[in-house]
Amino acid sequence: MQSRPAAVANLFYPADPVALRRLVRRYLEQARDRVAPARRCPKVLVVPHAGYVYSGPVAASGYVLLEPWAERIGRVVLLGTAHHAASGGALFAPYAQWECPLGTFPVELDTLEMLQTRGLAHPNAAAHRKEHSLEVQLPFLAKVLGTRPLVPLVVARCPLEEAQQVAATVWDEDETLLVVSSDLSHYLPYEVARQVDRHTAEQIVHLAAESLSPEAACGFYALRGVLAEARRRGCEAQLLDLRNSGDTAGPRNEVVGYGAFALYEPS
Repeated sequence: MQSRPAAVANLFYPADPVALRRLVRRYLEQARDRVAPARRCPKVLVVPHAGYVYSGPVAASGYVLLEPWAERIGRVVLLGTAHHAASGGALFAPYAQWECPLGTFPVELDTLEMLQTRGLAHPNAAAHRKEHSLEVQLPFLAKVLGTRPLVPLVVARCPLEEAQQVAATVWDEDETLLVVSSDLSHYLPYEVARQVDRHTAEQIVHLAAESLSPEAACGFYALRGVLAEARRRGCEAQLLDLRNSGDTAGPRNEVVGYGAFALYEPS
């Protein structure tokens, strides 16, 4: 059984399971003081994927909402930024499981095969081998949900309609959670980044897929596909946290923006 080993442990997050579990627990505890409990289970989370010292507190603002609903969620569709592929739409790798220091996640290979058969996803092992945008979500998922089955995809350049069709195809089951992994603006001065990210957050909350730009969010292709499908289904979006690396751990001359959002299906 081919397994994807953790590629960025000790780079983006601690490789030691005890230290990692402690760190994730602390971020979640801090998030409980900031984020009101969800009255219903989120269908989609949008969370950042930088090193934990930078974006971990913001990501926790999304994951903490899942704690009361953990038993309801049966699988997780991960839609991430393709830092190692310029184009090709939704891309997957032939791994039957993904490893992280807090556990091993099985992959729904039949779902990946179905997406490939429909021409909606394509094999590209190189796009996943060193990619961090999906991997950094696994410790949070392991802590909050356990090692649920995954559908791990990175989404490179593609038309909006194609990305939306991917989202629509994996959406329908009630037990499915979609996680879009995306940072926001990159390497702007602190105050400029705050203005740009506030504008992007407004677009996300209004599900304005067509108004987003690749400069606004590095997970642009996955994000706009999910937003378009969420709008079609009448979802509501909520901003949970909006900060940047100048707020968490870095200098303020050049910062990276991070946002956490929850999307809910109509009740």
